[in-house]
Amino acid sequence: MLEGFMDKFFAEETWLIIGESLLQVLLIFVLSRIVIKVGKGIISKFFLIRANSPIRVSERRDATLLRLLKNILTYTVNFITIIMILEAVNIEVKALLAGAGIIGLAVGFGAQSLVKDVIMGFFIIFEDQFSVGDQIKIKDYEGEVMEIGLRTTKIKSSIGQLFVIPNGSILEVTNFSILNSVAVVDLTLPYDGDIERAEKTISHMLESLPTKYEDIVKMPQVLGIQSLSPNDVVLRITAETAPMRHYFIGRVLRKEIKNCIDENHLKATVQEES
Repeated sequence: MLEGFMDKFFAEETWLIIGESLLQVLLIFVLSRIVIKVGKGIISKFFLIRANSPIRVSERRDATLLRLLKNILTYTVNFITIIMILEAVNIEVKALLAGAGIIGLAVGFGAQSLVKDVIMGFFIIFEDQFSVGDQIKIKDYEGEVMEIGLRTTKIKSSIGQLFVIPNGSILEVTNFSILNSVAVVDLTLPYDGDIERAEKTISHMLESLPTKYEDIVKMPQVLGIQSLSPNDVVLRITAETAPMRHYFIGRVLRKEIKNCIDENHLKATVQEES
């Protein structure tokens, strides 16, 4: 029996079959990589043409759809590749799929959360709740959206932490990147200081800022007295900015107001960023 096995194993026909199967597997694998690379290129080209078209599109949503379509292409091609490789090595795929169907039915009840994640992922994308690059907050997690997948969303915090959140658990989202932000700066003056002069001087300086900083979308304003104390008066200055640029513009306002105070010899101090 052993001799018969060895004779069959070393037979030329056996090695021809093995060689042919290995060659088929190699060709299938190489072709799948080419299909993925070409497919991703076509998808990227489509969105590039779409971005340059006269029709107004949402760059945020396009960036998200671009990544999602590339992921779907990769998953689909890889699945087909595995099926073709199994067939190339003479493994009965239909029998495997039938068995997988029975097993799938058994574990289907335990995969409800996975289905929920995928469905929620589609709702997030097509309702444009948030997109790649947005600054969002989900429960206690806050940061920039790095990726929206079929099952999870990845968020990077300001200190480099990466949060991976199942889409099915995303019930409420705060998106800081859709509407304009507001930079707020408070200025403290002595109670007996010349408040009217300070307001006029600073208002005049603020008029020049929109031309210097494109992130300022509306003329900054001196709102007036924010609070009073026995010794101090607090003036509040605000500036509407592009989404999530209020931190930068807040620092710019503090610098410009400080320079204005020094040049005009005003008795005032700019409060620190809270």
